[in-house]
Amino acid sequence: MASYDCQGMRSSQEEATMETGAGLDLNLVVATVNGSGSQSANLILTRALFAMGIPVAPKNVFPSNIEGLPTWFFLRATAEGHQAGRRLADLLVALNRATFQQDLDRLEEGGVLIYEEAFGEPVADRGVIAYPVPFAKLAKQVAPLPDMRKYLANMIYVGVVAEDLGIPEGFLEAAVGRQFRTKPSAVSANLEAINLGRAYFRDRLTKRDDLVVSQLAPIEGKLLLEGNQAVALGALMGGCTVFGWYPITPSSSVADHLTALSERLRVDRDTGDRRIAIVQAEDELAAAGMVIGAGWAGARAMTATSGPGISLMAEFVGLAYYAEIPAVFVDIQRVGPSTGLPTRTMQGDLSFVYTLSHGDTRHPILLPGTVLEAYDFTQEALDLAERLQTPIFILSDLDLGMNLWMSDAPEYPDRGFDRGKVLREEDLLKMSRFERYRDVDGDGIPHRTLPGTRHPLAAYFTRGSGHDEAARYTESEEVYPRVMARLRRKLDGAVGLLPEPVADGDPDAEVGIIAYGSSDAAVAEARAELARRGMSTAYLRIRSLPPSPQIGRFLERHPRVYLVEQNRDAQMLQVLRAELDPQLTARIRSVLHFDGFPLFAADVLDLILADQTTVATPPPRLVAASRTGGG
Repeated sequence: MASYDCQGMRSSQEEATMETGAGLDLNLVVATVNGSGSQSANLILTRALFAMGIPVAPKNVFPSNIEGLPTWFFLRATAEGHQAGRRLADLLVALNRATFQQDLDRLEEGGVLIYEEAFGEPVADRGVIAYPVPFAKLAKQVAPLPDMRKYLANMIYVGVVAEDLGIPEGFLEAAVGRQFRTKPSAVSANLEAINLGRAYFRDRLTKRDDLVVSQLAPIEGKLLLEGNQAVALGALMGGCTVFGWYPITPSSSVADHLTALSERLRVDRDTGDRRIAIVQAEDELAAAGMVIGAGWAGARAMTATSGPGISLMAEFVGLAYYAEIPAVFVDIQRVGPSTGLPTRTMQGDLSFVYTLSHGDTRHPILLPGTVLEAYDFTQEALDLAERLQTPIFILSDLDLGMNLWMSDAPEYPDRGFDRGKVLREEDLLKMSRFERYRDVDGDGIPHRTLPGTRHPLAAYFTRGSGHDEAARYTESEEVYPRVMARLRRKLDGAVGLLPEPVADGDPDAEVGIIAYGSSDAAVAEARAELARRGMSTAYLRIRSLPPSPQIGRFLERHPRVYLVEQNRDAQMLQVLRAELDPQLTARIRSVLHFDGFPLFAADVLDLILADQTTVATPPPRLVAASRTGGG
């Protein structure tokens, strides 16, 4: 097949050698209607290609209603294993009449269009190779009941695409079996629909495009994993015993995965007792209360929510911060403010979460950029919460959390749990005095006891109001600043315990790029394209807040630095400006993307290339262009 550069335009390279994967960069986009059952079809194609040894990067963009609005699925397959999507499709499957003509704008010049024949001739003059297919009519042949036709129509498109690309039947059969492993009775009907689509393309259409895929060497040691699934697995491996939650998109699948995993891994085989409490609360406020109460009692407790839920939890978070109670909050970010775009992705909660609650508060934040980090950071967060006796936040997002990512397999942890400064009865027997909020080690972290400790010194009042080192109520103008200064000292000391930034590239490059979270995949691909064009770059991925000193050193080395963020207001830049040398942060030029779609490499590449023509004071922000242009 033909190869494509980062912008998505056809290059002059000859047909690639598919057996080695050279030049493979296929971008499939499926435009359909929410509620039509397209997700199963999309996953079958994804898993079939992956089983063929082809690296894949699927992205699902769906609306927040139950049924009827447009939804798009981006499936990218590349020899290089790029995990970001591309804006424009080499192959577009158009099954939504309402958006048919607009969806044509998502197709490359000279691309392939598979569409419902009943929509009529497409209005396209860019050399599009079009294959009309009567999906609705064909669905009647395999689905006598009308309610099933829209679902099986999607499987027919799987067959048409598979025949066009040359996907062997065996890989599709295996993918169908996996998709419907809990509903084996559905396998035969879906395979029948797929075979009908293959037969229609083979018998009624003439292949006029050069798109083809071939089996490559197996992808060893890799699997497809969602970020939310990785968080759930990390919670189990990190020793979580209480999970309080309330349903909210896009975090609810954390609880779903945790429940499913717990049924297998946290049930005593002899007694049937469950070793974890997963409680759906009446709202997010109650969920936060459950988690904080459990943390106070000595459990490893956490919740998962999104921006609106975080808003409701603010008061309880302030209590946990001031009373110094361990708790872990996982925020799978979506587009706000208010209800916003509930099923679109964003990095819009950073500045809000960092100082969540009223008064002077700051919280450690972990920023996973891969599903493996979502797994590892969840375990680390549970340790950090107990070691620092404070709320710990993990900021993921919908793109990382709800999409499948090609990843190395998570490793079984080889470390024990860090419970922090917990005094047991044997410790108290050696002491003449215990004061809950006194710093005896100079690191800002006091000792604590757990309820039920059998020693008279163990008892104390937990204070969310003004208190001194002995947990006695006070409104003293001398004591309060002393307590707050200690809390600040505790957080400052935590920086060395948090995940350090990851650096890559030329340490002497003039241009540096900083990013965090799920932006990593798009930045990595953009950097590869910049290198191909002769521009050397250095890269720093921030993985936690408060900021590491490594960020300042990175800014010192590189005269021009681009900070990539998926929000409107350059929230990470606001944090860095507040906490780092202003002369260094003045070098930063924001690259901002906030339309709710996952970040693509071209969103980064186009703005950096355009900005390279400027030499004056950097603009305050560079905003990603419309989704329908570029690659």
